[in-house]
Amino acid sequence: MTKPWDATSEHLLRELAPLVLGAVARRFRDFSSAEDAVQEAMIAAFTQWPQEGVPENPRGWLIQVASRRMTDQVRSEIARRERETAVGREADIVVPTVEIESDVDPDDTLILLFMCCHSALTSSSAIALTLRAVGGLSTAEIANAFLVPEATMAQRISRAKQSIKASRVPFRLPTLQERAERLPAVLHVLYLTFNEGYVSSIGAHLQRLDLAREAIRLTRAVKALLPEDAEVTGLLALMLLTDARRDARSGPDEELIPLDRQDRTLWDRAEISEGTELLTAALSKGSVGLYQLQAAIAAVHDEASRAEDTDWPQILALYELLKRVAPSPMVTLNHAIAVAMVHGPSKGLELLRTLDTDARLSGHYRVDAVRAHLLEMVGDYESAIKHYRIAASRTTSIPEQNYLMTQAARLAERRLG
Repeated sequence: MTKPWDATSEHLLRELAPLVLGAVARRFRDFSSAEDAVQEAMIAAFTQWPQEGVPENPRGWLIQVASRRMTDQVRSEIARRERETAVGREADIVVPTVEIESDVDPDDTLILLFMCCHSALTSSSAIALTLRAVGGLSTAEIANAFLVPEATMAQRISRAKQSIKASRVPFRLPTLQERAERLPAVLHVLYLTFNEGYVSSIGAHLQRLDLAREAIRLTRAVKALLPEDAEVTGLLALMLLTDARRDARSGPDEELIPLDRQDRTLWDRAEISEGTELLTAALSKGSVGLYQLQAAIAAVHDEASRAEDTDWPQILALYELLKRVAPSPMVTLNHAIAVAMVHGPSKGLELLRTLDTDARLSGHYRVDAVRAHLLEMVGDYESAIKHYRIAASRTTSIPEQNYLMTQAARLAERRLG
């Protein structure tokens, strides 16, 4: 029996992809080939399911198709090498259909997460590969997250897969030492995956709840594995304190609603409470890191019942500490906003100019969007309109484009009036 293809079916495929990849990679012990086979199975599903309906057991269907691709590949390799042990080896690798559903381990996705962050890879390559294999992001989405061209990211992912294959890394949870070595990359992957789910960088949807929820689920799993790690706890707190606002972030037509205009009664108080409790536990451990500081900033926002009640001096102090702990152009950008809210928009614009020569943010829409907002605050509507329009032309998110063009149109009307 099948179910009709609908808008949720594509999200289902994204959610199943890492589970299927984990099962196939564990069974065949070849991550690179398994990833290719799962991609082929996904393409087959996109082609067949809209016409034939979604199978009653979609995960089993995908594992079966991917396993069949792997088995065909193994048979071809055996035939090419003409080994004497071909028959025996083939019998070990072929996956009977009846075993497919039972071949799913709930830890597969977590194992994939740590395996992709292998020491054979550079940090950026490990993150990119994991976002593709575990997070379900497209190459274009990953490229956006890294601020690099899509072609560059495609090459990086391809090289990463080859490095994993050459390293012959076993499909298992890493040792304690391996966990410590790979944890920074793992956390960065989860952070980027959540961000892409919370603010989708491409397309018609403002949010991709499947990605945000998967990032939270995986972070909970990592915390269960490393319960005493303050940064893991801090990252989970950051996700929950941010995710708590999701229902207030968009209107009935999925239009973007900025933080200062949100209906805060729609915020999820249970998530805020859990996030605050986790943050308190993380900060009590003494060390203060990147994710704990960002969580603390999110908590200050969440504590304010009205936008005008926001404790901006405290947020500014946290950003100044964050700039020392983990400097980055995005931190500088957000710090400029906090400075503007405390010391006035002119001071914020001064800080913003320091980013004009930073190649990492060259042409990034957020710089123009923030500049437009601060120019509006100082009353320079003509320049604000210009930068709102530039920002709209540079973002690939349709809801953000619409919001930025609406801001430009609003100021244009005010100027004429």
